[in-house]
Amino acid sequence: MKTTWFSKYGKWISSTKGKWITLAAWLIILAVVNVTLPQAQSQKDDLAANLSDSKPSVQAQKLAEKEFPSGDGKPALLTWYRSTGLTDDDLANIQKLSKEISDDPLPKQLNAAPFHKLPLPVLKKQVSEDGTTLVYPVLFEKKASTEDVKESLKKLKDRVGDVFGDNPFDTKIDTKDSLLVRATGPAGIEVDAVDLFSQGDLSLLLATVTLVLVFLLVIYRSPILAFVPLIAVGAAYGVISPVLGALAKAGFTTFDSQGISIMTVLLFGAGTDYCLFLIARFRTHLKEEQDKKHALKRALSGSSGAIAMSGLTVVFSLLALLLAQYGSIQRFAVPFSLSILIMMVASLSLVPALLSMLGRASFWPFVPRTRDMEEERARKKGKTPPAPKTKASFGERLGGGIVRRPWMIIMATVVILGGFAFFSTKIQYTYDTLSSFPKDMPSREGFDLISKHFNSGELAPAQVIVDSEEKSIDLKSKLEALPFVAKVSDEKKGKSDENLLAYDVEFSMNPYSNEAMDHIPDLRKTAEKALNESGISNEADHVWIGGQTAEQYDTSQTTDRDANVIIPVIIAMIALLLLAYLRSVVAMLYLMATVLLSYFSALGLGWIVLHYGFDVSAIQGLIPLYSFVFIVALGEDYNIFMISSIWKKSKRMPLAQAVTEGVSQSGAVITSAGLILAGTFAVLATLPIQVLVQFGTVTAIGVLLDTFVVRPFLVPALTVVFGKWAFWPSKRGMQAVKEQNHPSKNNAV
Repeated sequence: MKTTWFSKYGKWISSTKGKWITLAAWLIILAVVNVTLPQAQSQKDDLAANLSDSKPSVQAQKLAEKEFPSGDGKPALLTWYRSTGLTDDDLANIQKLSKEISDDPLPKQLNAAPFHKLPLPVLKKQVSEDGTTLVYPVLFEKKASTEDVKESLKKLKDRVGDVFGDNPFDTKIDTKDSLLVRATGPAGIEVDAVDLFSQGDLSLLLATVTLVLVFLLVIYRSPILAFVPLIAVGAAYGVISPVLGALAKAGFTTFDSQGISIMTVLLFGAGTDYCLFLIARFRTHLKEEQDKKHALKRALSGSSGAIAMSGLTVVFSLLALLLAQYGSIQRFAVPFSLSILIMMVASLSLVPALLSMLGRASFWPFVPRTRDMEEERARKKGKTPPAPKTKASFGERLGGGIVRRPWMIIMATVVILGGFAFFSTKIQYTYDTLSSFPKDMPSREGFDLISKHFNSGELAPAQVIVDSEEKSIDLKSKLEALPFVAKVSDEKKGKSDENLLAYDVEFSMNPYSNEAMDHIPDLRKTAEKALNESGISNEADHVWIGGQTAEQYDTSQTTDRDANVIIPVIIAMIALLLLAYLRSVVAMLYLMATVLLSYFSALGLGWIVLHYGFDVSAIQGLIPLYSFVFIVALGEDYNIFMISSIWKKSKRMPLAQAVTEGVSQSGAVITSAGLILAGTFAVLATLPIQVLVQFGTVTAIGVLLDTFVVRPFLVPALTVVFGKWAFWPSKRGMQAVKEQNHPSKNNAV
């Protein structure tokens, strides 16, 4: 029998010297990196830009900051509301607050609307037509950090309490005939967004650890073994966090709270899976080998290649995110791929070292023993040795059923998955930041009040800037004539270039909606047409559209581009890795096809659950690409583990028997791994952040479909149908033919 590298490695790490050297190396590395390098949490940047300087909305913003600096800041819109109508006392107190923060500005405050200088009758004209709502803008410095703005809003809340007595910030939104106020607008939204993610970090970590621990205890019923994967994941995270922090500090990568949250889930889910595949092999071989060292060597030899292949598949898939132009997507690449790489190393080094130390005691109280060991143990206790089990296991019966009826299995699974995939065509997408907030978040409540009692377009007007080249342009009237425009401001001239003219355009609809976003090209066409009619050539180079709605439009265009680039690259990379590992074009093609089918099925079923079960009208536009990376890469993991088992067995038995035993051998561990991975992603659905709820739901569904439909039914059934051609063009295909033509030789083996 040929000695493989993994066999040699398994022999070394299971030795007394090898296991202690491995453990010592991990402890030294952990100590060094944590003492010398900064932690990832200290280097995260929740305000990192998502759009590059080349995007039209960013160019418009920079031009506006230079030429029209009066609006250069972060506005917090204090939305005052009383259901029965604002009273004169309410307005008088608001004027008192206005004077106070004008005389003694808040930290990082640029200016605030001078309501205290307005006579009461004039101020009343700023109130909504129904008399219930007033918006008071406070502008903060553009470069003020989120923490600065948060601290300022906290001080503002204290001042409001001093002025009004009962603080309107604390009044519930559904309280009748009571004054309330909410901070919305860009400043309020920014603070709420960061708060959401920071609140979720600890709860997410605790929930994930608890879930994984419970699953491991239920699966293995061993308190000792349950902590082995958790120790490995903890050690891996102990290395990942400072390494990421050092990379960020050196400027090699950027990440945010959202990335760290998902990385934690990925690390526990995928990391535990890799540990389980080795542990399951170890337990199997402990029932065949009395020597724990030999059992561990066989376990590493049999599973290390598949673990390494699966890990590299995910690492390369995640690195493909570096090709993204959208910052939030690109920032996932380094943290996620690095975490999987280090976790893969931990599962192939630290975990076997721990198992070597613990041996059979790892599985206490249900210790795996060989038949001879069981008989000897029974004799010592004066008991009758247990009879060997002759009844076929569930996995063997399942594998046998697939071998007997592959076409029925294929048709049934394709119909089910195809039906779910159909609903993926019905999905509605949104790029509205506020829609990802819980309905009771202050900034969302404030925005809803503005939407109901004013024109919601006031919250985030678009800015149209044109270069008139000293020519007369009738642009305001043309913009006002557009059916989706509620109001257009008078033109403003540039600070250093008076040929630059700017117009604030308020939409007649929610400026964060897809409907408003779709009108950005219409604004551009209208401006270009006006320039063209004035005799200006190359009019496209003389128009800039800025504002939140324009940013969302650029986001949709950029993420669509990213999906069109990254998805084919990931498919190609995984296909090449599968081809190199399996050396079969046919197997590579049908394995890729099954994972893609499960991906679209997960999108469709996820939409059914979110839309019809949780009344979600639209999911975040980033979800399809996020989910694709994880469902395809992690789903291919399970295919690799199962198909590698079938491939190895096909060397010494007919393919039908190899499929039966491969399904039986890999079924339990893959099912356990799939449940843990799906569970960890499902934990995201418990957070109050809709983008993570939607991502966690779709990805968990995709993992479950891979675990319970694609891997145990569709893949082995396709392997049976393709038969010898499943190996084409490798030489193993010829070997399979010979084995099927000469069954007596197989029986002899």
